Amino acid sequence: MMRTGDLREPEPSAWDALVEANPRGSYLQLSGWARVKAVNGWTSRRILVPGADAGVQVLLRRPGPLPWAFGYAPRGPVLAGWDAHGIAAFTDAARDGLSGARASHLRIDPEIERGAGPDEGSAVTEGLRAAGWREAPPIQPLSTRVIDLTADEAALWGDLRKKWRQYVNKARAGGVRVVDAGPERLDDFYAIYRETADRAGFLIRALSAYRDVWDAYAPADRARLLFAELADGTPVATLFLVRAGRRVVEPYGGMTQAGADSRANYLLKWEAIRSSRESGAASYDLWGLAHPGIAHFKTGFGGREVRYVGAWDLVLDRVGRATYGAAVRARVRVERARHGLAGTGGQSAAGYEGDGGGDG
Repeated sequence: MMRTGDLREPEPSAWDALVEANPRGSYLQLSGWARVKAVNGWTSRRILVPGADAGVQVLLRRPGPLPWAFGYAPRGPVLAGWDAHGIAAFTDAARDGLSGARASHLRIDPEIERGAGPDEGSAVTEGLRAAGWREAPPIQPLSTRVIDLTADEAALWGDLRKKWRQYVNKARAGGVRVVDAGPERLDDFYAIYRETADRAGFLIRALSAYRDVWDAYAPADRARLLFAELADGTPVATLFLVRAGRRVVEPYGGMTQAGADSRANYLLKWEAIRSSRESGAASYDLWGLAHPGIAHFKTGFGGREVRYVGAWDLVLDRVGRATYGAAVRARVRVERARHGLAGTGGQSAAGYEGDGGGDG
């Protein structure tokens, strides 16, 4: 494992090895995500905690004319231990590592379950407060469902609700099949995803953004594109999976009306879960429970709901932090109005999309 006594930035391959060796290591902390976000003007900095197998990949962006940069570590940091000592050491390393970046604040949203595991008795949240962190508006989904893939296939199938198993079998009987695809079918993926976004009322990125994700993760076998097709070959549902170590996440996906009518989305989801286990994954993250309809659909596939401790800010410049918050709220209002979406909430595709830069 990588250990260091200084704050030199590790090479991407060494950093990725550290992330994937950690059971909570997220694909959003892999170096591939920094490459994805670089297209939109984000720079990155990887900071190691001295003397520990721990660190954080921070995305940095200076929005518009503001003199301060916003630092965001999506699903970070990557810590070996989440006790008060580990949190304090990470906080010191983050302050030191960002000292020359003129960042207004650093936001983190670690995948630590609220009130359980390391946070039992609120140990993590209290440790963050003691180290100077403050709760902040979320960027990533606050809750998800995670399926333990270490069980055998029969047990996973048995965890599906009876009606869900019937729907899977109905799709099969109707001639629906699930296929893996490559980058040549990203246009098909985007057409289905776009239709889903328009129907459900959430914002998505341009097609080029999903090509960037594929290009960043697929060469190392960390990305997978699946389609459910009708008997005539028409694609009616899709999932874009990303993997970090033994963790599979489904950040992007959608279906057409024909996919819903044929129950193709049920067969697609089951096959994604089943085949992920078959490939050696230990967990499958359904990525977000954005609203009751989505939560109901995902709950039928088993697993358990996990609610995270949420986002936390380490303020590095108080004036910069206040100015940045006002600018972001104004931008969100403009973007939602431009796309004809009601309200002023900040959700672009939370619960649908694993976007590590949604706040900037």
